[in-house]
Amino acid sequence: MEIITITTEYIKLQDLLKLAAATGGEAKLLVQEGEVLVNGEVCTMRGKKLRPGDVVDALGQRYGVQYAD
Repeated sequence: MEIITITTEYIKLQDLLKLAAATGGEAKLLVQEGEVLVNGEVCTMRGKKLRPGDVVDALGQRYGVQYAD
């Protein structure tokens, strides 16, 4: 699992996908086509707020969200 570290209260799903090597357009299509799982469930909301402890499955990879120390 790749860890995405944030310094804000949350990160939007589309922004996490951009950090994970997708372009904005690719992120939009992945979410719209139901190819992204958030905590094991399909998520079609690009603006979904992800907080520490959330897990995203996309692009054949798993991403965890955590706060910076």
